[in-house]
Amino acid sequence: MTNHVTGLDHVVICVHDLERARSTYARMGFTLTPRGHHSIGSQNHCIMFGADYLELLAVPRPHPANQYFSDFLLGGDGLAAIALACDDAHAAHAAFQGAGIDAAAPLDFSRPVQIGAETRDARFRIMQLQLAQTPGCRTFVCQHFTRDLVWQPESQSHALGATGLAAVAVMVEDPEGSARGYAALFGVTPQHIEEGLLVETGTAPIALATRWKLGHRLHGVALPLRPRPLVAALFIRVADRARAARALRRGGFSPLALADGSYALGADQAHGVTLVFG
Repeated sequence: MTNHVTGLDHVVICVHDLERARSTYARMGFTLTPRGHHSIGSQNHCIMFGADYLELLAVPRPHPANQYFSDFLLGGDGLAAIALACDDAHAAHAAFQGAGIDAAAPLDFSRPVQIGAETRDARFRIMQLQLAQTPGCRTFVCQHFTRDLVWQPESQSHALGATGLAAVAVMVEDPEGSARGYAALFGVTPQHIEEGLLVETGTAPIALATRWKLGHRLHGVALPLRPRPLVAALFIRVADRARAARALRRGGFSPLALADGSYALGADQAHGVTLVFG
């Protein structure tokens, strides 16, 4: 891909009550990492897959780098950001600036990780893009310096059978206009799909659709109630759909079977984002 961006690294679900969110996703059948404490004041639990992951994030302590997340939470829990995988954040910053894409200066931070009896620091460098670039969410570049501390094998096995991010769906009023900003980050041309437009990222794609189109695709499933534009749905790849449905039912959820054979949980059950398992 262009601009040193290689796909999606992770998505961020922002929550008020991190322990409650951890319990919710554990009941779904996900394995969560221990609570992390970032040097910039945020806290998280991660759901790790083979090449990407899902992050539950809370902001108990204010920090300028987290102001967007603090503001986002005023409207309730939900999928607040998409992190782009990157091999060199400084080079990506220069490339974006050269292409006329406004981006903040790279920022380094860390969080301690317990490895046996040893505590080590997982280290990251991020670069935040302007909100106008990607309507509906914050996008930021994320460079990992200590991947072995983040992707630990024991965290990647899930009773649900989840194996990775399959797609992200953004609900917008103007798919054509909104898709251009997303596509510019990856140097691609948006492709037309039944629901709207699809932006290929090199890994999980990003779909942009109106509420009517996405509601038709996810008929009967509760979508987030936040004002548009917003990230409305997260599609998660599973090894076996029936196994995933059983795990969800064991956790006390009522997954809805969709026409294509996948299963979905409404945003009211998953802290502000609709989840589709397929």
